[in-house]
Amino acid sequence: MTSPPIQKSPSQAALNRAIKQVEAWFSGRDWKVFPFQKQVWTAYLRGESGLIHATTGTGKTLAAWLGPVIEALAEAESNPAAISESPLRVLWITPLRALAIDTLLSLQEPTADLSIRWIIESRTGDTSAAVRSKQRQRLPTALVTTPESLSLMLTRPDAQHQFRELRAVICDEWHELLSTKRGVQVELALARLRRWKPELRTWGLSATLGNLDEAMDVLTGPGCVSGPGRVSLGEHNNATPHVREGVIESSDSSDSSGSSGSSGSRRKLISGRQRKKIVIDSLIPESIERFPWAGHMGMRQLKDVVKTVDAASSTLVFTNTRSQTEAWYHALLKAKPDWAGLIALHHGSLEQDTRTWVEDGLRAGSLKCVVCTSSLDLGVDFSPVDRVLQVGSPKGVARLLQRAGRSGHRPGAVSRVTCVPTHAFELIEVAAARDAIAAGQLEGRQPHRNPLDVLCQHLVTIALGTGFIPAELLDEVRQSASYRDLTQQEWDWTLDFVARGGDALKAYPDYHKLIEKDGRYVIGNQRIARNHRMSIGTITSDASLVVQYLNGPRLGTIEESFLTRMNPGDCFTFAGRTVELVFVQDMKVWVRKAASKERGRIPRWMGGKMPLSTELAAAVRRRMEQAHHGIFEGPEMQAVKPLLELQSQWSAIPLPSQLLIEEIKTREGFHLMMYPFAGRLVHEGLSALFAWRMSQRQPITFTMSVNDYGFELLSANQPPLEAALSSGLFDTTNLAQDLEACLNAAEMGKRQFREIARISGLVFQGYPGQQKSAKQLQASSGLLFDVFSNYDPGNLLLQQSRVEVLERQLEHSRLLTTLQTLQNCELVRKSPDRLTPLAFPLIVARLRERLSSETLSNRIARMTLQLEKAAGK
Repeated sequence: MTSPPIQKSPSQAALNRAIKQVEAWFSGRDWKVFPFQKQVWTAYLRGESGLIHATTGTGKTLAAWLGPVIEALAEAESNPAAISESPLRVLWITPLRALAIDTLLSLQEPTADLSIRWIIESRTGDTSAAVRSKQRQRLPTALVTTPESLSLMLTRPDAQHQFRELRAVICDEWHELLSTKRGVQVELALARLRRWKPELRTWGLSATLGNLDEAMDVLTGPGCVSGPGRVSLGEHNNATPHVREGVIESSDSSDSSGSSGSSGSRRKLISGRQRKKIVIDSLIPESIERFPWAGHMGMRQLKDVVKTVDAASSTLVFTNTRSQTEAWYHALLKAKPDWAGLIALHHGSLEQDTRTWVEDGLRAGSLKCVVCTSSLDLGVDFSPVDRVLQVGSPKGVARLLQRAGRSGHRPGAVSRVTCVPTHAFELIEVAAARDAIAAGQLEGRQPHRNPLDVLCQHLVTIALGTGFIPAELLDEVRQSASYRDLTQQEWDWTLDFVARGGDALKAYPDYHKLIEKDGRYVIGNQRIARNHRMSIGTITSDASLVVQYLNGPRLGTIEESFLTRMNPGDCFTFAGRTVELVFVQDMKVWVRKAASKERGRIPRWMGGKMPLSTELAAAVRRRMEQAHHGIFEGPEMQAVKPLLELQSQWSAIPLPSQLLIEEIKTREGFHLMMYPFAGRLVHEGLSALFAWRMSQRQPITFTMSVNDYGFELLSANQPPLEAALSSGLFDTTNLAQDLEACLNAAEMGKRQFREIARISGLVFQGYPGQQKSAKQLQASSGLLFDVFSNYDPGNLLLQQSRVEVLERQLEHSRLLTTLQTLQNCELVRKSPDRLTPLAFPLIVARLRERLSSETLSNRIARMTLQLEKAAGK
């Protein structure tokens, strides 16, 4: 295959004239070119790669896109074909299919106005068969695609020819891909493209991210060397924007960033710093109970939420879970029936057509309000939206900032988010989040390291395309940040596992996916090729079933676990409708419209309990420290002042250097409360670990409850706390082994292995319309897990499942850090004679697991009455 002729670089004079054309285009629209945008264009034209970090709605898309456009305009002076139809030049990777539509519009507008006759198309799972067929013959000049579709393109034997003219790859919303296996999938694809096109420029677009240097390193690959200088951003850790009455400002900057080179490869971090006001406030109820519990306060503010939505032209109401979305949509529509047709809901389990209708309604300004989850977090341009509400704690600083940016989603506009707390302590989290944003303390996203399941899939992908020579592909794979430390032993094991099934599966032909021909590995047979093309990707959906009307449209998907509690004739609320379950068959839930208009049961989806981030938890502790010293600044802290004063009176408000331990005796037994303020996932691990370690000293049974602030251990007998503390309750020695012993980590690993088995190709999900059920997949992967455990304990995928349970599900690193912190903490032990405000939510969380909603509300009412009497109200 011959290489395309090397294009002569346009002169600086031609580039300057092209930049003037683009600046004139901006002026014609009454826009201003921001300094960071021009810096990106300049860096791109110098052949550099990098990361663009700027607040939402400040022009990142045009910063990345107009570099290639300027290049084409300059080349057109001597080569008019540069702005006409030509082979693929720009690849735009987006994490969501929904973003592809908006991205296409954003890219097509300037090219049309500047008379650049490029073909710009998308290729996702939603692309029609006719368009895909046309693209197989000839790719457009610019292609908007997803990680999965890009990998699928690499399975074509002529892939290298298709990418022969590729100049740039742009990864949109890189912060969303960075910490996922989809990000690893992108890394591997980029390593292949860079092998074919060493001069390829790679740019990422990101906002609300703490670990920028690491994010750029992962995107651009280990071979690039970062520059010493860079522009700062109000959201970045190194900058401290001015804060005034809940308004966060960052001023203009004209700083420039520097770069350095290595082997001709240079990269740059460019952060836009435009004046952007971010308003973070709260809907504070007239009265706040001194004994809060999660969720009780949310719907009490329905009236104020309705008033806020009514006063705005359009509003996004964000919730943290799909269940909350369904509940709030129904509540708003019940409160304002005349909003029918003007209000909608949007979450990931709804049918694609429904989500598209909602997104189009937002663009057109025909919807007054949309209740949604993180499915609308990302960069779809909803310029008509002028208000954002956040129901419940955002749980993370970056998440709140991202959602605030959905309003005023344009340069110079004010972004505002109003938080609607669902319990009193969430008011502290709102105040803490505002502090953290002002200080630029954003969460980082941690990338995966050496996920061998993704590597297994990639080997088959490349074998299916051009085939590979092992030594060459190993060198290529190591050019990605995730696999830079891949050892020869790990590579040999992975290659052997994919080619012949490894030691445990070598007798089964189905696992012999690759064959060697003249030193090059290629695919084994067409059945394997067909199955692999249908299985490419790293998104592993929960066990879910399609909800469909009898003789009607599909509504979306719900999880199998919810259906186990439903019988035919039962009603449930889904997609804003109340439907009646008719029967379940062939992985479909057949329903009809419910006769009753009363709201039915709301489905619960897994993953709804997000933990408090490390950064937000630290900010909460600083606010608690102020309260310890009698300082209650801001409306949120003034609102919770009586609650915290009662906590101090009955027990204590712990300082960041202290661990508060409450030992309370009630009719239920002995309650041991600890408050590390380390987030829900860490507390789940700590509570199980401490319970297990104390049970090793004496036979004792614990019932556990956790939230983001602490955990409860309830026992019939007094726990041996004193002896456990003196013998190393906070010890970090053998932590992983102790966690495996106390958390049934083997069973957790088996469930995690289902994801790994699917990604690596060990199990096949089935053909379209004939997908295997979650039970079948779990059974198949569980059988393989047992086989490996018994006959191949050194299997690296087995080891990977254990690592992912510890790091991804139990936050092992954060748990370890918390234990090390506790070793140096001052222990503040209190023995109050009644439940404290901090303890009350833990008790309610435990009761919720075993009481019906009616019984729970009655129980809580009695408990609250008793405590209020004790408080002298």
